Amino acid sequence: MADYPGFIAIETGEDDGLPLAIAWSLPDGRVKQTLIQPDDSWIKEDTNAMGAYSMEELESLGVSPLEVIRELENDHFSATLYTSDNGDDEAALARLFDTYGLDPFVELAPASVLYPSLTPGEWHRQRRETFSELGLEPMRPEHELEVMLSMHQRLTDEE
Repeated sequence: MADYPGFIAIETGEDDGLPLAIAWSLPDGRVKQTLIQPDDSWIKEDTNAMGAYSMEELESLGVSPLEVIRELENDHFSATLYTSDNGDDEAALARLFDTYGLDPFVELAPASVLYPSLTPGEWHRQRRETFSELGLEPMRPEHELEVMLSMHQRLTDEE
């Protein structure tokens, strides 16, 4: 059985790193995902930054940021997690932890560093092609994870 690196993706709203949904992978390739209930401190009176979600969806279907942190801690304490390097993941993760005055216990790194035979540009090109091949949408956390897991399997089988 393959042992996968930890991948993570966070969907954000328009309001600098407002975390809406998160997904991460486990060593066996399974994916955990959830919507995130916005903390009261994140919401302004005129906030319309919920992306494709309504406030009701996030409140009723999401879990609290603290629950997300606890679950992530159970799965990946002191680990490096790999992202598609879109820039928003780090800000969104920091916002989750900052809400509780916590320091992040995971580090983020671009997934492209796992594949020294590829330049970052080549990795991103293959990522775009994989999204197209699988008919998935970029920026949806569970789709990002599916693409990174698929690419990892393909790229490590080629070595």
